[in-house]
Amino acid sequence: MDERLALDRRAVLDDYARARRTFHALVDGATQADLVRPTVGTRWTNRQLLWHMLFGYLVTRVLLDLARVFSRLPRSTSKAFAWVLDAGTRPFDVINYLGPCGAVKLVGPRRTGAAFDRITASLERRLARESEHDLARGMHFPVRWDPYFQDFMTLADLYRYPTRHFDFHRRQLTLGEGG
Repeated sequence: MDERLALDRRAVLDDYARARRTFHALVDGATQADLVRPTVGTRWTNRQLLWHMLFGYLVTRVLLDLARVFSRLPRSTSKAFAWVLDAGTRPFDVINYLGPCGAVKLVGPRRTGAAFDRITASLERRLARESEHDLARGMHFPVRWDPYFQDFMTLADLYRYPTRHFDFHRRQLTLGEGG
Protein backbone atom coordinates (compact mmCIF):
# COMPACT_ATOMS: atom_id res chain seq x y z
CA MET A 1 0.00 0.00 0.00
CA ASP A 2 1.15 3.56 -0.72
CA GLU A 3 3.00 4.91 2.34
CA ARG A 4 0.83 8.06 2.33
CA LEU A 5 -2.30 5.94 2.49
CA ALA A 6 -1.11 3.62 5.25
CA LEU A 7 -2.75 4.39 8.56
CA ASP A 8 -1.49 3.23 11.91
CA ARG A 9 -4.88 2.98 13.62
CA ARG A 10 -3.32 2.43 17.03
CA ALA A 11 -1.29 5.63 16.67
CA VAL A 12 -4.42 7.60 15.71
CA LEU A 13 -6.32 6.19 18.71
CA ASP A 14 -3.38 6.96 20.99
CA ASP A 15 -3.29 10.52 19.65
CA TYR A 16 -7.02 10.93 20.31
CA ALA A 17 -6.54 9.65 23.87
CA ARG A 18 -3.61 12.00 24.44
CA ALA A 19 -5.58 14.96 23.06
CA ARG A 20 -8.53 14.03 25.28
CA ARG A 21 -6.31 13.93 28.41
CA THR A 22 -4.66 17.21 27.41
CA PHE A 23 -7.97 18.91 26.69
CA HIS A 24 -9.41 17.89 30.08
CA ALA A 25 -6.25 19.01 31.89
CA LEU A 26 -6.37 22.38 30.13
CA VAL A 27 -10.06 22.98 30.81
CA ASP A 28 -10.06 21.58 34.35
CA GLY A 29 -6.96 23.53 35.32
CA ALA A 30 -8.05 26.84 33.83
CA THR A 31 -9.25 29.68 36.01
CA GLN A 32 -11.74 32.24 34.76
CA ALA A 33 -8.83 34.67 34.35
CA ASP A 34 -6.98 32.05 32.27
CA LEU A 35 -9.97 31.53 30.00
CA VAL A 36 -10.40 35.21 29.11
CA ARG A 37 -6.68 35.81 28.50
CA PRO A 38 -5.65 36.41 24.86
CA THR A 39 -3.85 33.64 22.99
CA VAL A 40 -0.62 33.87 21.01
CA GLY A 41 -1.05 34.45 17.28
CA THR A 42 -4.87 34.59 17.21
CA ARG A 43 -7.57 37.12 18.06
CA TRP A 44 -9.28 34.58 20.31
CA THR A 45 -9.24 34.17 24.06
CA ASN A 46 -8.09 30.86 25.52
CA ARG A 47 -11.73 29.82 26.00
CA GLN A 48 -12.55 30.56 22.36
CA LEU A 49 -9.46 28.75 21.11
CA LEU A 50 -10.26 25.70 23.26
CA TRP A 51 -13.67 25.58 21.58
CA HIS A 52 -12.02 25.91 18.17
CA MET A 53 -9.74 22.99 19.05
CA LEU A 54 -12.84 20.91 19.85
CA PHE A 55 -14.41 22.09 16.60
CA GLY A 56 -11.51 20.55 14.66
CA TYR A 57 -12.73 17.14 15.80
CA LEU A 58 -16.38 18.00 15.19
CA VAL A 59 -15.76 19.14 11.63
CA THR A 60 -13.78 15.99 10.89
CA ARG A 61 -16.99 13.93 10.97
CA VAL A 62 -18.46 16.18 8.26
CA LEU A 63 -15.25 16.07 6.24
CA LEU A 64 -15.24 12.27 6.35
CA ASP A 65 -18.80 12.20 4.99
CA LEU A 66 -17.92 14.71 2.26
CA ALA A 67 -14.87 12.70 1.24
CA ARG A 68 -16.95 9.52 1.04
CA VAL A 69 -19.39 11.22 -1.34
CA PHE A 70 -16.82 13.01 -3.48
CA SER A 71 -14.62 9.91 -3.71
CA ARG A 72 -17.40 8.25 -5.71
CA LEU A 73 -17.46 11.08 -8.25
CA PRO A 74 -14.87 12.07 -10.84
CA ARG A 75 -11.88 13.74 -9.15
CA SER A 76 -12.53 16.86 -11.19
CA THR A 77 -15.75 17.33 -9.19
CA SER A 78 -13.96 17.64 -5.86
CA LYS A 79 -11.24 19.73 -7.49
CA ALA A 80 -13.89 22.22 -8.68
CA PHE A 81 -15.57 22.14 -5.25
CA ALA A 82 -12.24 22.84 -3.53
CA TRP A 83 -11.57 25.69 -5.98
CA VAL A 84 -14.94 27.28 -5.13
CA LEU A 85 -14.26 26.94 -1.42
CA ASP A 86 -10.78 28.41 -1.81
CA ALA A 87 -12.33 31.35 -3.67
CA GLY A 88 -14.53 31.90 -0.60
CA THR A 89 -11.67 31.92 1.87
CA ARG A 90 -12.31 35.46 3.12
CA PRO A 91 -15.94 34.78 4.20
CA PHE A 92 -14.82 31.42 5.64
CA ASP A 93 -12.18 33.17 7.75
CA VAL A 94 -14.80 35.53 9.19
CA ILE A 95 -17.17 32.67 10.02
CA ASN A 96 -14.29 30.58 11.39
CA TYR A 97 -13.36 33.46 13.71
CA LEU A 98 -16.91 34.35 14.82
CA GLY A 99 -17.99 30.74 15.45
CA PRO A 100 -15.99 30.25 18.65
CA CYS A 101 -16.86 33.78 19.79
CA GLY A 102 -20.54 32.84 19.80
CA ALA A 103 -20.17 29.20 20.80
CA VAL A 104 -18.50 29.97 24.13
CA LYS A 105 -21.54 32.06 25.08
CA LEU A 106 -23.71 28.96 24.66
CA VAL A 107 -21.40 26.15 25.79
CA GLY A 108 -19.47 26.45 29.03
CA PRO A 109 -15.90 25.18 29.38
CA ARG A 110 -16.87 22.10 31.39
CA ARG A 111 -19.42 20.99 28.77
CA THR A 112 -16.75 21.21 26.10
CA GLY A 113 -14.86 18.42 27.88
CA ALA A 114 -17.85 16.10 27.66
CA ALA A 115 -18.32 17.07 24.01
CA PHE A 116 -14.64 16.33 23.35
CA ASP A 117 -15.09 12.86 24.82
CA ARG A 118 -18.19 12.18 22.71
CA ILE A 119 -16.68 13.33 19.42
CA THR A 120 -13.39 11.47 19.83
CA ALA A 121 -15.30 8.31 20.82
CA SER A 122 -17.44 8.72 17.72
CA LEU A 123 -14.36 9.07 15.50
CA GLU A 124 -12.79 6.02 17.15
CA ARG A 125 -15.90 3.93 16.43
CA ARG A 126 -15.94 5.11 12.81
CA LEU A 127 -12.25 4.35 12.37
CA ALA A 128 -12.77 0.82 13.70
CA ARG A 129 -15.36 0.19 10.96
CA GLU A 130 -13.27 1.55 8.07
CA SER A 131 -11.80 -0.88 5.57
CA GLU A 132 -8.38 -0.24 4.07
CA HIS A 133 -10.15 0.44 0.78
CA ASP A 134 -12.34 3.10 2.41
CA LEU A 135 -9.33 4.73 4.10
CA ALA A 136 -7.79 5.19 0.66
CA ARG A 137 -10.85 7.14 -0.61
CA GLY A 138 -10.45 10.89 -0.76
CA MET A 139 -11.09 14.23 -2.36
CA HIS A 140 -9.50 17.57 -3.12
CA PHE A 141 -9.55 20.17 -0.32
CA PRO A 142 -9.43 23.97 -0.13
CA VAL A 143 -5.78 24.38 0.86
CA ARG A 144 -6.22 28.05 1.80
CA TRP A 145 -8.66 27.16 4.58
CA ASP A 146 -6.31 25.32 6.90
CA PRO A 147 -2.54 24.73 6.98
CA TYR A 148 -3.19 21.01 7.48
CA PHE A 149 -5.40 20.64 4.42
CA GLN A 150 -3.56 19.10 1.50
CA ASP A 151 -4.63 19.38 -2.13
CA PHE A 152 -5.91 15.79 -1.98
CA MET A 153 -6.75 14.07 1.29
CA THR A 154 -7.79 10.50 1.97
CA LEU A 155 -9.99 9.35 4.82
CA ALA A 156 -6.76 8.17 6.47
CA ASP A 157 -5.45 11.75 6.24
CA LEU A 158 -8.69 13.07 7.69
CA TYR A 159 -8.50 10.79 10.74
CA ARG A 160 -5.05 12.28 11.45
CA TYR A 161 -6.16 15.86 10.79
CA PRO A 162 -7.95 16.87 14.02
CA THR A 163 -5.04 16.02 16.30
CA ARG A 164 -2.59 17.90 14.08
CA HIS A 165 -4.96 20.88 14.25
CA PHE A 166 -5.26 20.42 18.04
CA ASP A 167 -1.50 20.25 18.60
CA PHE A 168 -0.90 23.36 16.50
CA HIS A 169 -3.42 25.42 18.47
CA ARG A 170 -2.31 23.97 21.82
CA ARG A 171 0.91 25.92 21.41
CA GLN A 172 -1.07 29.17 21.05
CA LEU A 173 -2.85 28.84 24.40
CA THR A 174 -1.68 31.03 27.30
CA LEU A 175 -3.26 29.06 30.13
CA GLY A 176 -1.54 29.16 33.49
CA GLU A 177 0.81 31.95 32.46
CA GLY A 178 -0.53 34.49 34.93
CA GLY A 179 -1.93 37.83 33.99
